[in-house]
Amino acid sequence: MKTQIETNGIVTLVPEVSAEMEGSPLWNEDLRPTTTEEHSWKGFNFAALWIGMCLCIPTYTMASGMISLGMNWYQAIFTIFLGNIIVLIPILLNSHAGTKFGIPYPVFARLWFGSKGAHIPAMARAIVAAGWFGINAWIGAGAIDTLLSASFSFWQALPGHTAIVFALFWLLNVGIAYRGPEAIKVLSAIAAPVLAISAIILLIWAFTTAGGLGPMLSAPSKFTSTGEFLKYFFPALTGVIAFWATMALNIPDFCRYAKNQKAQVVAQSFSLPLTMGVFSFIGIAVTSATLVIFGEALWDPVLLLAKFPPFVIFLGTLVIVISSITINVGANVVAPARAIENLYPQRITFAMGAIITGLFAILMQPWYIMSNFGNYIFGWLGTYGALLGPIDGIAIADYWIVRRRRMALKELYMPDGRYSYTSGFNMNGVYALIIGVAIPMLGLFIPPLRFMWDNAWTFGLFISIIAYVYLMRGDKSILSKEEYETITETRTDTGTSGAIVDTEVAQ
Repeated sequence: MKTQIETNGIVTLVPEVSAEMEGSPLWNEDLRPTTTEEHSWKGFNFAALWIGMCLCIPTYTMASGMISLGMNWYQAIFTIFLGNIIVLIPILLNSHAGTKFGIPYPVFARLWFGSKGAHIPAMARAIVAAGWFGINAWIGAGAIDTLLSASFSFWQALPGHTAIVFALFWLLNVGIAYRGPEAIKVLSAIAAPVLAISAIILLIWAFTTAGGLGPMLSAPSKFTSTGEFLKYFFPALTGVIAFWATMALNIPDFCRYAKNQKAQVVAQSFSLPLTMGVFSFIGIAVTSATLVIFGEALWDPVLLLAKFPPFVIFLGTLVIVISSITINVGANVVAPARAIENLYPQRITFAMGAIITGLFAILMQPWYIMSNFGNYIFGWLGTYGALLGPIDGIAIADYWIVRRRRMALKELYMPDGRYSYTSGFNMNGVYALIIGVAIPMLGLFIPPLRFMWDNAWTFGLFISIIAYVYLMRGDKSILSKEEYETITETRTDTGTSGAIVDTEVAQ
């Protein structure tokens, strides 16, 4: 029986099967596969998506922090550009699955971890998002605290003034998130362009104050040898990769709407590295200029903001607050809140999930992460990269090597289907994840193996690929080519008159 239709590389469920699946506990409007009509995103949509996500304060801090780490401007640019090219590979590989089968990340995860085991990668993604929630709240609160200190002489003498601002700003973020992403629809439309314009103004200020581009970029590297540079380069590179390792996992959430594979591949291949490269250059150039202007590398925009007059601090605070709230509610609440909600849908609502996310963000201690760039790049980005690298590897191995891009779409939504494995858990995926995390961690305890931890995302990815492919050999959940053809009706859209040809009949 045909349960799915493949038209020009896009697979959708047969209408009768969709109607049948609506009663499944694994099916709802957020998780169901997209229809042919919903595959409407063109290249422009993906370019706009990445430009909007790249233009954020954390991008600036990551780039500018490379200078405070001791790199010169071209070493920093090279590290960031290379890291984004590397992470683009798993992004595109996982995008293919979302585009072809129209499934979101939590459903994609059922393939490799099982219908219940999918909570494991979903919660891993949620924990990281909660951490970013805390970091953005801390950045926004720091800007407000700086403004109050510059405006009111008594404020800086008030005990715990920074903690007070953080608590209030945290409540504001959680309150908006409680009402859902729709609450910031207007802010979302203006946040990215406002930040882009502000960054250009900041670059112009740095250019004129430092005395031109030459002095701006004259800060030398503190590394006196290649070996000394590489000691910092590889952990920094892992941090850059980890910056978008979350999107490498849940990119199917967006690519499930792609019109075709070409639209998402071309747009993402250009928009991610180019936008990150340009915006990172601004952060790097401005931070290099602060070495000339102030005698120290100010990588945190809040610390830089404190050097300006009160009116400029006010405008800068407004920009940072808008950016922090927008990216928090739009990017850092939905994923963890949905994951928490999905743990117990009958009792936990999205609003409750948003509150829990906010509480977890506090436990992540964003003030410690942002206290210096070493904590940010080596502690935060490096550590969660060690967790997400193996999950990225398992996703790639499952779809491209184990299943060879073939799956039974209907059975992803069946509690007793082939992707439920044993009691809803694919233990092969769990074992591969443990192996992929544990082996690089040896570098924390065995000095000669330190290079494995410094490159934990990369080692974890390849180790988990090898482990998963080995463990899944001959698994009964794998569809053969013949089985796939049995359940799939293949059609070709001519793209001219709109007629659709059934190639099975035509042949």
